Amino acid sequence: MRLPRNKKEFFLFLGIVSVLSVLIIAPLITMFEIGSSVNNWLMSLKGVPFIWIAVVILVLLVHGPADKLSAKIVDEADSFNAKIIVNTLCNVLLMSIFMTVIGSWLGQRQISMTPIYEFFHKWPRNFAIAFAVEALIAQPIARQVLFTLHTKQDSKQVA
Repeated sequence: MRLPRNKKEFFLFLGIVSVLSVLIIAPLITMFEIGSSVNNWLMSLKGVPFIWIAVVILVLLVHGPADKLSAKIVDEADSFNAKIIVNTLCNVLLMSIFMTVIGSWLGQRQISMTPIYEFFHKWPRNFAIAFAVEALIAQPIARQVLFTLHTKQDSKQVA
């Protein structure tokens, strides 16, 4: 009951998770990069619409490979929670690899080799932040929204 049942629900789930993630992850990473201040936070929010578009496109591109990767890790007999956490881990792994570079380009508003040179220094931190936000904030909220939606839909069908 906490998973999207159709494409409309998938895009609702994607919208909730992506908006929450971008609004939390992008400013957090920016603060670690250039320091914590109101000006830096406001500056990071200016790039959020572009980063959000990149995130949505990447989610649609990595969703299939992440599902295949998580299918190799989990077994059919594993619990729902185990499957969800491994799927989240695989999605965040792939997303964080790309967004460590692409997010830097969008945030700095220029394409340079610097994010590639600094990738192995910055990616572990970015991955940890993204995984924590996804696993503890964004996905639980989106799953609760779907659960509430499904509960209302199912109660209308019974009545």
